[in-house]
Amino acid sequence: MKKSLFAVMFVAVFTFAAMAAEPSLTLDKKGTQSHSGYTPTWGLPHTPGSIIFYGGDTNPNDPNAQGFANENTLLVPTSYTYAAVKAPAKVTVGAIFNNTVSTIGDIFDPATGTYDVRTGVSEGNGGKDLTSGSGAQTAVATGRDPFGLPEYTLTVKFAKPLTATAGTTYWSTEVPQCTNSSDSNCDSAEYFVDNTTQETNGVNAKDQVAGQLYLNSSYFGFTWANWCDSSLGQDSEQCARESFGFTN
Repeated sequence: MKKSLFAVMFVAVFTFAAMAAEPSLTLDKKGTQSHSGYTPTWGLPHTPGSIIFYGGDTNPNDPNAQGFANENTLLVPTSYTYAAVKAPAKVTVGAIFNNTVSTIGDIFDPATGTYDVRTGVSEGNGGKDLTSGSGAQTAVATGRDPFGLPEYTLTVKFAKPLTATAGTTYWSTEVPQCTNSSDSNCDSAEYFVDNTTQETNGVNAKDQVAGQLYLNSSYFGFTWANWCDSSLGQDSEQCARESFGFTN
């Protein structure tokens, strides 16, 4: 049986217990914000290498701000959200990054992220895996706190650079871990990759393919489910674009 899809509409204060085992976070539809008068910090992500694509910053003050389950923890295992970008030209990609909120602050244990890049993804179909693996993960605070949770730019380098072909659409994910059974934080850890609604500070942001975010999670009972499917309860802005990118 599929687990509950959504946290209740989070308003000024979050009840962390209610967030357990939920694949997405949502701000109140009436526009209530987690911080009254909160001014987010804007700017390009701090990540190694030169940014060749970036979907754009998260806007914590947007009522359509959203976070999607993207994690491998003792509480929520192997639940991945993928986003798509269409390469406008042949380019070599060396690393992937995304903006992620954490329910336990700057704890990632181990500090290792996994990555996966695919082509041909569709509803119920994971397509073809091009490269996957794991590596040392850097985590840099962005200064924003969507949903009242601290946000970090997480980056993992590929074991071997990937050459993207012009005109090809690639789906990818970078996933933080908290799987250390000796670390009690991992018993409650949850991570959510953020969306972007205005593509603020985006780099070649137009190359992201809108409405192509997919959830693949045996834990929640979904196999390559498009987040824009009406049954998942997202509106067309929430599920359109992810705050992620690539460096050379």
